[in-house]
Parts: sequence; C-alpha cells; structure tokens
Amino acid sequence: MMHFSQSQSSSMKNIVLGLISVTLALPCFAQSVDAPSVKAGDSWTYRLTVEKGPSGWSQSRSEVVVSHVTSSSIYYSTKQSGSTQAANDLFAGTDWSRSRDVNGKETVINKPFSFPLSVGKTWEVQYTEQHPNKVHRFEQWSHKFTVVGFETIEVPAGKFKAIKIEEEGRWNAEMEPAQTILQGAQTGQGGATMVTQVQKTTAGPATGRTYKAFWYVPEVKRWVKSVEEYYGNGGVRTERYTGELESFKLSE
Repeated sequence: MMHFSQSQSSSMKNIVLGLISVTLALPCFAQSVDAPSVKAGDSWTYRLTVEKGPSGWSQSRSEVVVSHVTSSSIYYSTKQSGSTQAANDLFAGTDWSRSRDVNGKETVINKPFSFPLSVGKTWEVQYTEQHPNKVHRFEQWSHKFTVVGFETIEVPAGKFKAIKIEEEGRWNAEMEPAQTILQGAQTGQGGATMVTQVQKTTAGPATGRTYKAFWYVPEVKRWVKSVEEYYGNGGVRTERYTGELESFKLSE
C-alpha cells in the first residue's frame, strides 16, 4: 500500500480537480445541436429590413405562425404586422429548408441548417433552373454552408447564445437574346416618313455572388437573426435582407 504525505495528497487533489474541470469543459467545444421539435402554435415576430440599391430602404414586421407539423414538413403562415391582406401559407422541411418547383421537380433551394449542427460542419445546395425569368435563359446556383461557431448575440427579443452558420454562394446565368425596336421620322422630298429599325442583342453570360448568415438558438427553435446579401455581375451588392427576432411564443 502506498502512503502520501499531506502535501502530496493536496497536489494529487488539485490534479484530479483540474482533470475534472477539463472534462466538464470539453462538451462545450464538442457540443452539437439537434433538430428542433416544432409544434403547432409556435410563433415568432421579426423586424425585417430591406436594402436595395444605393438608396432603397424599408422596414416592416412579420409574424410567423406554425399551423401543423408532419414527420417531414412544417406548415406555417407569414403575415406583415398591421396588414389587412391575408397571410401567406408556406411549408418547409423539419430543418427549416425551403423547396419549390424547379424544371418541374420539387427542389431544395435553401437549407440554412443541417442537423445535428456542430462547429466545422459543411453542406451544399446546388441546382440549375431553365428560363427562370424573361431575362435569363438559365441560372446555375451553388451554395456552401458552414457552421462557424457559437456567439452571443443581442436582438430586440433579448440576448442569446447562438450557433452561427454562414453561406457563400455563386450564381451563373446566360442572358436571353433580345431585340430593340427603334422608330423615328425621316424627311425627304416626298415628306416625312416613319422608319423602323430592329437591333438584336445576342445572349451573354452573367455572374454574381450571395452571402448569408443565420444565428440559430435551440430554445427558440429558429434563428434570432438572419442576413442575406446578393451581389450582381459587377461585384456590387444589389440587395440585403436582415431579420431580427422581436418576440416569440412556443406551445407547451
């Protein structure tokens, strides 16, 4: 049997306590966040700020209310506070991913979370859409999401410890060929006549980038802040959307 002096015993005690402290601290760095258990009646109100171009700016409030939840989807409505218009009814995946019709097929176009969330985790969303609008012949979108880490963030609803996710994306498009009709008066010996000219524009490429950030809080079941930025062909930011949580109410 080994015997320790009082000083040796005290040293061993400090070492053991130190090891326990390190062990207790480790989960904070290795922590992962599971998918939320969203329920009917859960609601969140956000302050939304929209910035377009160098001077366009507006602010509003939007309320999100869950109507029902299935094993694969969250059905909810959004309505601008104070508006007399009917609410928009939408659906999302149980991870709050958004899907819509792309080339005749339901396709995930936005996936801010991939649960369980852990620092350093990455995932991608990619799709190509034919004739998305009158200007583009097609658009190719590529988004890469990364879990950056934990941050303390303050929004109108309060101060929260959140896990931050960032997205960097690129888009490529080909312009639709177009034609411009020019008309003008031409004067001659016989008087004035109208002259029509048709100028055709050939298809050309266009590119741009996106940046998004989401601050997700498990006890809120949703993000408390979001930022989405869109950059055009010239590398200039054309749009920015910011959402900040003002209040929330969760069903029991």
